[in-house]
Amino acid sequence: MARWKIKNVSVSGVAMAVPKNVVKTAELGLLSQEESDVFDNTVGIKSRHIAPDSMCASDMCQAAAEKLLEELGWERDSIDVLLFESVTGDYRTPPTSCVLQDRLGLSENCFSMDIPMGCCGCMYAITVAGNLLTSGNVKRALLLIGDTALRMGSMKDKSRVPLFGDCGTAVALEYDETAHDIIVDFHTYGKGYEALMTPHGGFRHPATPESFEYEDFGNGIVRAPIHTLINGMNVFSFAISRPPKSIEKFLADYNINRDTDIDYFLIHQANKMIVDRIVKKLKFPQEKVPYNLEEFGNLGGASIPSLMVTRIADQLRTKETTLLMSSFGLGLSWGTMCLKTKPMVISEIVFL
Repeated sequence: MARWKIKNVSVSGVAMAVPKNVVKTAELGLLSQEESDVFDNTVGIKSRHIAPDSMCASDMCQAAAEKLLEELGWERDSIDVLLFESVTGDYRTPPTSCVLQDRLGLSENCFSMDIPMGCCGCMYAITVAGNLLTSGNVKRALLLIGDTALRMGSMKDKSRVPLFGDCGTAVALEYDETAHDIIVDFHTYGKGYEALMTPHGGFRHPATPESFEYEDFGNGIVRAPIHTLINGMNVFSFAISRPPKSIEKFLADYNINRDTDIDYFLIHQANKMIVDRIVKKLKFPQEKVPYNLEEFGNLGGASIPSLMVTRIADQLRTKETTLLMSSFGLGLSWGTMCLKTKPMVISEIVFL
């Protein structure tokens, strides 16, 4: 069973960077005004930050990291682990984490690694770094989580374009013998991998001239094999079934009371319909479920850290806070995490 109880690791801070450019749904040019209004109200995404072509996920993550390191007062050579979680790295090779090690001026003794896990990325990064830190062999880790997901798809595909925004985040972890345990539970359903995928461009289907030929699938869905696709119905069915069942079992197995033991439920901001359905199915107190997708859209792995920065920053800065996190996406993969934080650094949003 893919479960861990990670000891001696605390979250010391979180930061977030987004492009200044904000685009409302109607301004995308894919939906009529009436369709845009319906989309805004049902899917719940009214605007998103979109990066220019010259800006990569690594640029936003670096900006968030620079801000966070300054406010934490961490020396660059004190960082032992650097993880970059993204499906939009700078290059196919080398790993972007290695590039960022140099750009951030970190020590050559720093362990660097890329993790391309999409919407579950934050929890994967915390799990990997947490297991590296738990023994005390290394003391500090910097997790950089972000994507320019919009750029992966066809800008003529109205089933995908309105859903995503661009963002980069930084999460600081530290060895701390007084920290509360971090409990993690992960699952994978690889049989469903085709629901979220980029068909061409890898070594199974290398890019050819045909990879860039557009096909009209009807209903405003126009894309080429080089573009990322979403099978909306399959993803919706997956998201409202498997993750809630795992959360329910997780709560029962660890004797966690959803009404009294948890301060906030941080659910991956895929879209409002999915989050609402999960909240209703699990009977979560609505006042404990923050949303920010209306102004940022689906931010992939950066979704959960962005909630921490934009919706519960004051609480996290000043009080011990118990968080239950749930994310789901590429793979298909999903997971649940429970952690109790101490007062930490939460930086103001960096606009690029």
